[in-house]
Amino acid sequence: MPSFARGPASIFYSDTGAPPDRADAPVVFFGHGLLFSGWMFHPQIAALKSQYRCVAIDWRGQGQSSTTADGYDMDSLTDDAVALIESLGVAPVHYVGLSMGGFIGQRIAVRRPELISTLSLLDTSAGPEDPDKVKKYKLLGAVYRLTGIAPLRKAVLPIMFGPRFLADPASKQVIKEWERQLGRTQRSGIRQAVLGVANRLPAESEIGRIGAPTLVIVGNDDAATPPHKSQRIVELIPGARLVTIPDCGHTSTLEQPDVVTEQLRDFLAQNG
Repeated sequence: MPSFARGPASIFYSDTGAPPDRADAPVVFFGHGLLFSGWMFHPQIAALKSQYRCVAIDWRGQGQSSTTADGYDMDSLTDDAVALIESLGVAPVHYVGLSMGGFIGQRIAVRRPELISTLSLLDTSAGPEDPDKVKKYKLLGAVYRLTGIAPLRKAVLPIMFGPRFLADPASKQVIKEWERQLGRTQRSGIRQAVLGVANRLPAESEIGRIGAPTLVIVGNDDAATPPHKSQRIVELIPGARLVTIPDCGHTSTLEQPDVVTEQLRDFLAQNG
């Protein structure tokens, strides 16, 4: 994977390049959720790369990107994403962000609107973390740093995935690969990322200024950022459209990949 330097951080990303017959193809920029990497969008990238150049960032401390002493707050990560978009010279992009990636996408769309062509927000929120979850997430992050994911599976899996997905034997390989990839990261970086999410500031007072066409997608069984969080985003962003996916939890790109891909494909085609 290519990378670029942001101070002490090496930020990795994947880049499919432009399709062979479309040198000027628009760019879809993917920002992943907590405990993942750009890998969480692999079904969508596989489907869209024949029409678009697809770039997926790994946030610092996650995926292949390096762990740093600081810089995990949403504003700093927003600066990382902006730096990558600008260094590649690909603006304006179709930004697709899930959960943590959605927190960052909202900030870019408000503060650097010239970089965003469209905004797709998946399973995310404009508000701060719910107070009753903050202590739990911080505890899970501290334990993870000591033990890794194995003893936390029972607590973490229902946050990350919906009940139908977890009950389906066919999902075991996806979960196994997620655990494998998570195990390759430094535990201290994951803990810092958890703290960045738990301590994040709200964006609700800003996002009413977003002018880019906006699609909001949420799983009906999302326990981490429940559907009412997405409804709130739609109420605040002028013209935003909400799609709720049945039998789907927080990680919609892997739980219902075909549904998410088709929603993105249609939205991008309508706003291309």
